[in-house]
Amino acid sequence: MRAALAGLTVRARSVLAAGVALAACAVVLGQRDLLRAAVLLVALPLCAAVVVARTHYRLACARHLDPPRVEAGRSSTVRLRLDNVSRMPTGVLLMQDALPPALGNSPRFVLDRVQPRGVREVSYPVRSEVRGRFRVGPLSVRLTDPFGLVELTRSFATTDELVVTPMVTRLPHVALGGDWSSGGDGVARAVAATGLDDAATREYREGDDLRKVHWRSTARMGELMVRREEQPFTSRATLLLDTRADAHHGTGPGSSLEWVVSAVASIGVALLRDGFALHVVDSRGEDLVPPGVPVTEAALLDALADVQPVRGRDLGAAVGSLHDAGGQGLLVAVLGQLDPEQAEALARLRHSAGRCVGLLVDTPTWAGAQPGSARYDTSRVLLGRTGWRVLEVRHGTTLSSVWPLAGRADTVEQVVAP
Repeated sequence: MRAALAGLTVRARSVLAAGVALAACAVVLGQRDLLRAAVLLVALPLCAAVVVARTHYRLACARHLDPPRVEAGRSSTVRLRLDNVSRMPTGVLLMQDALPPALGNSPRFVLDRVQPRGVREVSYPVRSEVRGRFRVGPLSVRLTDPFGLVELTRSFATTDELVVTPMVTRLPHVALGGDWSSGGDGVARAVAATGLDDAATREYREGDDLRKVHWRSTARMGELMVRREEQPFTSRATLLLDTRADAHHGTGPGSSLEWVVSAVASIGVALLRDGFALHVVDSRGEDLVPPGVPVTEAALLDALADVQPVRGRDLGAAVGSLHDAGGQGLLVAVLGQLDPEQAEALARLRHSAGRCVGLLVDTPTWAGAQPGSARYDTSRVLLGRTGWRVLEVRHGTTLSSVWPLAGRADTVEQVVAP
């Protein structure tokens, strides 16, 4: 009842004020009829508060996001289902679903009447230009009486999460190479020399199905050989994402950091679809996808949705982590602004990786600076001299235009959008 009295609307307070004023006039003027009208005006909001306070609607709410994971700049649909599981109809219901500012204003709906065991469904779109994880809900329902004198708010506890991932650009297939995870270059050369059929056989063991006997290998090896069930060879690739705050310029969706994150997402998806086993690290040398969790497209995009800029100007931790891992196969680094010392440290990774591709982003151009500063050119040349395939990126460059050059034999390439 206390909550219902606190929920008196402006209309109800005005009626109460009018009733009190009319009662005072009735006493002063001695008019009994005015007093009866005053009692009616005072009693009406109080009775409405009692009715609303004693109304025990049993409501159930369900929310569905379609889809629950969406790229930045694209819309998702939120569907709300409200069930009246009580035996009495509801009055006017005012629904409001809470949203964070990045998804827009919180939507409001008015339901006139929900019959006993009735169901109402409403939907609304949400869209975010920035990536991240956003909490949708909880849903609050305001109960009101037919005269609009009392409003009582009740909230559901359930919320749902919308994951907004970086934008993914579809990239063409590029022959980049990469080690074999089961044995490095030596296994790859063995496959080329002896043939795939021989590389996929092993000695016969008791209980093996005789239908799997590989007779050609048996004749050559002089002992019974059987075919393996599956090929153990997988190309490996490592992605390095430069998340240093000092290495980037711009804010919001148009910043150089967002371009870099989107590039890593697009390249990672392309490599996964080409059959690479992927490893993704940030500028601190930490795995973006937790160790032990397979790096799939969904896991990669979910991890990139959470990426935030980090303090520190040094890439030493990332370089040390990649160097200690050794045998990285293909290494693709999407880099912000570098110092010559950082470029030299990255250049030394060329000796432990099968092939190195660097997208060197001229981040000051995102702040309106002229392209090709002395520091940028020095870093580009240092990487190129050690065998890196350096792709120069400036503000306005599209990933689809620069990525095909990663498969060319040139060590240094420049692509700038007009």
